[in-house]
Amino acid sequence: MGSSYLYLLPLTIFVLFPATIIITYTISILLKHTEPVFPYISDTGTYSPESCIFGQALNIGALAILVTIYVRYRQIAELYHNHSSSSNIVRLNRVGLFVGSFAALGISIAANFQETNVLFVHLTGALMTFGLGTAYLWVQAVCSYQTHPLVNSLAMAHIRMALAVVAVVFFVIGCVCASIALAQFQGKEPTKWYPEDGGWGFHVASTVSEWVCAASFNLFMLTLVDEFKCISMDPPQVHVSVETLAPNQYSGIGEADQTNDDVQVILSSQSYIT
Repeated sequence: MGSSYLYLLPLTIFVLFPATIIITYTISILLKHTEPVFPYISDTGTYSPESCIFGQALNIGALAILVTIYVRYRQIAELYHNHSSSSNIVRLNRVGLFVGSFAALGISIAANFQETNVLFVHLTGALMTFGLGTAYLWVQAVCSYQTHPLVNSLAMAHIRMALAVVAVVFFVIGCVCASIALAQFQGKEPTKWYPEDGGWGFHVASTVSEWVCAASFNLFMLTLVDEFKCISMDPPQVHVSVETLAPNQYSGIGEADQTNDDVQVILSSQSYIT
């Protein structure tokens, strides 16, 4: 990806996820697959055809997040790889790459294993997404204080820390309230949860917490846009070794006019694709 377009990665994520949720929410409501009042995000992408859109769009979004996490990792790694006194942020940066990558994987898992089909796998993906995603926000908030003022402003570090605090608070509230609500649920279908089904107050608190968590993740991606405008990355080099191709290329050639010098020239050449 060209250096002047890297900022489109977090910007695409910021637009893609809300757009996906709005589209699948609208379809699920129109087809009466879920109730319009406080559904879980995954409730809007459980049944076909909205589940197809939900899964495909979130797979693309998960890949975009993974690439964004890697670019962010390389940004900090390049700044501090020659500074022995900055070993703490280097280690923290590696933790961020690991945690963020598994959070992105969780998005794909939750999107492709619907709660009505494989509930355990879906919940595992959701916990990876929101749990590890929250941890990633904390890692990046701490890194932002370390990189001030070289990369970002102090105000930006404060904003990211505020997003991390919001994410962890509502993640805990969501998990606790979801457990209580599910224990009190007496209805037939969790995707259509009514006040008379029991645990309604805890259900609403849990779903609202999930939406707030998702919004904090999305806003964090938006904070990376300006920083990514200052990053340049070169495409990887691909080295094609002709030595491995020459024996097959010349195995059937027996003409007398093929000299050893001609073969030597070809064998010594290399093609570089950048």
